[in-house]
Amino acid sequence: MTPEKIAVWNEELREKTPLEIVQWAVAQAPGSAIVSTNFRPYEAVVLHLATQALPDIPVLWVDHGYNRPATYKHAEQLRAQLGLNLKPYLPRLTVAHRDAVYGPVPDTSDEAGLKEFSTQMKLEPFQRGMRELAPKIWITALRKVQNPNRAGLDIVSADANFGALKISPVFYWSDADMESYLEQHQLPNEWDYFDPAKADEKRECGLHAAWGKQAVDTVRGGTGL
Repeated sequence: MTPEKIAVWNEELREKTPLEIVQWAVAQAPGSAIVSTNFRPYEAVVLHLATQALPDIPVLWVDHGYNRPATYKHAEQLRAQLGLNLKPYLPRLTVAHRDAVYGPVPDTSDEAGLKEFSTQMKLEPFQRGMRELAPKIWITALRKVQNPNRAGLDIVSADANFGALKISPVFYWSDADMESYLEQHQLPNEWDYFDPAKADEKRECGLHAAWGKQAVDTVRGGTGL
């Protein structure tokens, strides 16, 4: 897909509602769209939008095993409430195995360790899921306000890591917009979420960053993952 075509789509979709954007997205490749989630705060908004447009849309979730109890309960609540066609993918290593071999989850003082953790526990299973589900359209909950890297994206972008057209229907929404949608549709939220692969909100775990694909390819090639 050419950058020029993507630019035209972004201009056209900028005036559409998030639901209209999702409906447009799934129509681009019937039977070949997914939505991804990690069940972080406000994820219910995009999951609701996606299932309104396509009730049985596959929902790709990497359960790296480090989620807090509240996040797992939130996932089950949304699965039941929205009838999610959940497709969980787990790392090759269990939490106990990884921690025994590699030690505690790295913090932000160890960037190389965080990237290795992300690759093993999040990127590899995500790439495996993308290979098996083989979507042409990937619907995400990315928003411009989340961190500086995402501010350079847009509603539609070509994803180099996984070879899909990435659609972010709430890209320009504020937290207030998201809160309003949750209230309007009586959707739950979850604030006890923590992603150890990011360690803070200013980092990227690799799913939406250029280093992600290279990191996963290196690990798969070197360790048999």
